[in-house]
Amino acid sequence: MSRLLIIGCGGVAQVAIRKCCQNSEVFTEIMIASRTKSKCDDLKAKLEGKTSTKIETAKVDADNVEELKELINAYKPDAVLNVALPYQDLTIMDACLACGVDYIDTANYECEDTEDPKWRAIYEKRCKELGFSAYFDYSWQWAYQERFKEKGLTAILGCGFDPGVTAIFTAYAAKHHFDEIHYLDIVDCNAGNHGMAFATNFNPEINIREVTQKGRYYENGKWVVTEPHEIHKPLHYPEIGERESYVIYHEELESLVKNYPTIKRARFWMTFGQEYLTHLRVIQNIGMARIDPIIYNGVEIVPIQFLKAVLPDPKSLGANYHGQTSIGCRIRGIKDGKERTYYIYNNCDHEKAFQETGTQAVSFTTGVPAALGASMWAKGLWRGAGVFNVEEFDPDPFLAELGPQGLPWVEKFDVDLEV
Repeated sequence: MSRLLIIGCGGVAQVAIRKCCQNSEVFTEIMIASRTKSKCDDLKAKLEGKTSTKIETAKVDADNVEELKELINAYKPDAVLNVALPYQDLTIMDACLACGVDYIDTANYECEDTEDPKWRAIYEKRCKELGFSAYFDYSWQWAYQERFKEKGLTAILGCGFDPGVTAIFTAYAAKHHFDEIHYLDIVDCNAGNHGMAFATNFNPEINIREVTQKGRYYENGKWVVTEPHEIHKPLHYPEIGERESYVIYHEELESLVKNYPTIKRARFWMTFGQEYLTHLRVIQNIGMARIDPIIYNGVEIVPIQFLKAVLPDPKSLGANYHGQTSIGCRIRGIKDGKERTYYIYNNCDHEKAFQETGTQAVSFTTGVPAALGASMWAKGLWRGAGVFNVEEFDPDPFLAELGPQGLPWVEKFDVDLEV
């Protein structure tokens, strides 16, 4: 049915690739491309004989537009699924535009070097004009709107779990259960235990930058900035219990308040254990979270990249991971003139995720929606000329398949949201 080029072969990518291969009637051919071709070849060897999907592999530097164009023109895919690093979103989008191919990703663009003068000038201008100071935002990718539209191409942004499913949950709530959404609280709990003193669940460089930046939430038409982890309270999570939850900034807030203008306040909460926060503080205090290069013994190194090299590989955590994740949306708004509350969520078991895909639940919950979003595109259900966030498409066919693909969801009506 479709020919898909998948760029990336990390933990999330491997889940997405396995799911594509489980749906061979949709993905008849795929190519796995990464900077390290041996990883692609190893995964291909594990999957062959278990799927009728034809699998090819290739080496590509996703930072290099010309290499990407050469690969896309040679393979001639129907679409590109980007499950590489968010640093590489723009180069892959550039290559897709040049080659006339549709684009799908799981996370918004991040600048690797936030001290780069060109990036810094644009960032500071945005802060001044919009009062929106998050380092990592959608403006860079939304700027491609007219170029994709002119070429009749589709770009689907942020089709992981958060961002991704959380936005689709919101769209589903708006379509079926609310006339107006007024308060949106996205809650993300990882109650798993991997047995390590300290580790991150995905790329450490990306993960640590995300959770150590200042908190931000949207209220009454403005962005409110807080110190990291300043706002926190205990919240109850289904099948897990009470966990201390912290307001941080997360990228789907930016698109959701844009696409649902009735929202008065939108926040994102994430759970952290005290030991994890203590390690984070130490990492920051000793300078290991720095992204600017330093010279050590005559060699230039970036502290956070060195830290990434010495921390456990996130892909290695799955075998000993126990417990669940619980991610969902707690929503308050109006239906038929009356106020109502609504909670929609998914719980995912780390051990079950590992049994199916060899990865922990954080990778599983991101990789499954990535493959499913690509399936929505392949079936012609999510198409359009331009750049779209996932909540701009019909949520119904996606959620109809999300459970059967391994991420069942639950709805609760008129309950205490605690937020």
